[in-house]
Amino acid sequence: MRRLSAAISFLSRVPVPQRLGIEAADVGGATIFFPLVGAAMGVGGVVILKLSFLFPAPLTALLVVAFWAVVTGAMHLDGLADTADGLGGGQTREEKLRIMRDPSVGSYGVVTLILSLAVKVTALSTLVTRGVATPYLILAPTLGRWATVPLAHLFRYAREGNEGLGAALTGRVGRWDVLGATAIAAVITYFAAGPDGFSCWVAVVAILGLLGAWFKRSIGGVTGDTLGAACELCETVALVAAVGLTS
Repeated sequence: MRRLSAAISFLSRVPVPQRLGIEAADVGGATIFFPLVGAAMGVGGVVILKLSFLFPAPLTALLVVAFWAVVTGAMHLDGLADTADGLGGGQTREEKLRIMRDPSVGSYGVVTLILSLAVKVTALSTLVTRGVATPYLILAPTLGRWATVPLAHLFRYAREGNEGLGAALTGRVGRWDVLGATAIAAVITYFAAGPDGFSCWVAVVAILGLLGAWFKRSIGGVTGDTLGAACELCETVALVAAVGLTS
């Protein structure tokens, strides 16, 4: 219960009982439940889909994406914008990390956010129009949250010290946490989308490998921002792959 609550608290703005006294050290062990939190977000998206059956597909897709942004406090979107600004605008490792910590959003971040959200809404709208959105509404956020677990396990924290959200994960995610999260994600994938869901997973793993290599080359590891960016991009890739599979 404590680890599940830590996962919910870390990945969303859903309140958890304060009596549990969740600390940063609890988050590493909570990563096994990250896919489950993503699946719960997907269920919320399915509820919106069912309630908005009279709306046109683009509006339904927009409402789902807005719900995901609100329930997470736009945390992953913020990480995506900061990562785009830092890796796009910085020349040295130190400069990239400094830009990523800057609370303002630059041109790289704005353009990346617009493109990412546009692709996600368009992909969801296409799936809604085809009448096949339900399984992928659950699958995409599940795989997006799963993606942060192996990334945090394989790469070191890029900043000095233990400040920032990324420090709560890197160095604290063990092999069994990755295996457990993968097993839970596999079960959700199978029951949500069947074999096509695993094809989406292949696409997610491919983009995750590219992102990991890019982060390591650019800043020497990962941060909270890059983990959020990976979550957001892998979620989007899962939806795009679903569009290709259902065409």
